[in-house]
Amino acid sequence: MDSVDLQVLKTSLDWRTSGHDVILGTIVQTWGSSPRPPGAMLAIRDDGLVAGSISGGCIEDDMINKVRDKSLEVDKPSVVTYGISKEEANRFGLPCGGTLQVVLEKINNDAIFAELLRRVEAHELVCRELLIESGEVTLSSGNSSDELQYQDGILKCVYGPRWRLILIGAGQLSTYVAQMAKALDYHVIVCDPREEYAETWSVPGTVLSREMPDDLVVSLQLDAHSALVAVTHDPKLDDLALLEGLKSP
Repeated sequence: MDSVDLQVLKTSLDWRTSGHDVILGTIVQTWGSSPRPPGAMLAIRDDGLVAGSISGGCIEDDMINKVRDKSLEVDKPSVVTYGISKEEANRFGLPCGGTLQVVLEKINNDAIFAELLRRVEAHELVCRELLIESGEVTLSSGNSSDELQYQDGILKCVYGPRWRLILIGAGQLSTYVAQMAKALDYHVIVCDPREEYAETWSVPGTVLSREMPDDLVVSLQLDAHSALVAVTHDPKLDDLALLEGLKSP
């Protein structure tokens, strides 16, 4: 199961490959209550098809209509704010006086987005910087402390697994936990030394380890962006791993 970000990036590049223009919207700041957090993305094709979301649907509908009637021109990146007034917040379905700011950009450098997608699919954390004035885009390697920033006309987005999930056990329950974690942009590492479980593990995009869980936890050097979940119900596997995990920051 792909993460939400990965789905939007993949779909955008597929549309570009098919010859369509694509506008990408990224929430950069919110005030009050908002349906989606900063970093949420929406891609709109030139015929109005969408991938992703930035609100409960009303802002998407507004943008789709503007794309279809050619009134939303994004020759260079721009910043738009929704929900400034109470009337506008009500019209766009923003709860409790919520306001959100969105950077809109036209995807016109397919090579950059293909490289971004390749690196994210390889489980790499990637920073993308967009200069609002010129539209110039650069990529760089990120780390777990990086987060979305928008200041001084520069948008910095972070893509890829910012959190790690170490999952002890490769049984059926772990399959569902891993799928949910992948959808939330976790880098998932599954550990199970039991051959009868490890041999049947099949969740794509995860890393499988067959070493003893406590040894793996020690070698991974868990940090504040790591989560440890043990579901084998075997004390030799679960408890020893958790005891090592308790020593982490």
